[in-house]
Amino acid sequence: MFCRLTFFACAWMLLTGTSLVAAEKSQLPLVFEDDFEQGADRWQPTDAGAWKITETDRGKVYDQFKGSKYKPPHRSPLNISLAKGARSLQVGSFVLTVKARSTCRDYGHRDMCLFFGYRDPAHFYYVHLGKKADPHANQIFIVNEADRTMITKKQSPGTPWDDKWHEVKIIRKGADGAIEVYFDDMEKPAMTAVDKTFTSGQVGLGSFDDTGNWDDFKLWGVTPDKQ
Repeated sequence: MFCRLTFFACAWMLLTGTSLVAAEKSQLPLVFEDDFEQGADRWQPTDAGAWKITETDRGKVYDQFKGSKYKPPHRSPLNISLAKGARSLQVGSFVLTVKARSTCRDYGHRDMCLFFGYRDPAHFYYVHLGKKADPHANQIFIVNEADRTMITKKQSPGTPWDDKWHEVKIIRKGADGAIEVYFDDMEKPAMTAVDKTFTSGQVGLGSFDDTGNWDDFKLWGVTPDKQ
């Protein structure tokens, strides 16, 4: 990507490993944000009965409070709620930030998930933020007309869920397929992957089969024809 920053800024990023996409987040247009204070009308869940707006000490949050009555066509998460625009919100390259709080019991696969490149129930990516990593947990996955497949390149031992709020960020560069996932530490990615199967699609929130709260969702991005 052509660097529109100064020579010294570019040199600093090369030395420190800072992502150009992250550094230029402010130059990507903010295409969607939601603090859920006005409800969740701009979200499309797989099962509306599993989601609600809940009042907390931080204000209103998007609460996936029980399991969805949803059967995906392939082995993949059951609880999904997609951000939608006037039609459907499609982005290619993007930076996504959100606050998340797990509300389920503590166990090895305690999880929350983020979705992107979502085309339909059989074609999308998702990040599984699980308490302990294994081939089926705490990984970056693709669903492509088959059960979910791990594509993680850099892995972490697990996501340290407790009952507190945490910050999550995803950086996606559609042109070269780079994916970076951050948890609390917004400078060093916890997980990375590279895949160019789906260069654009919808983004969303949820879990594989657990529960959780979401707040302060922001998405900077570009439509596929402009990335």
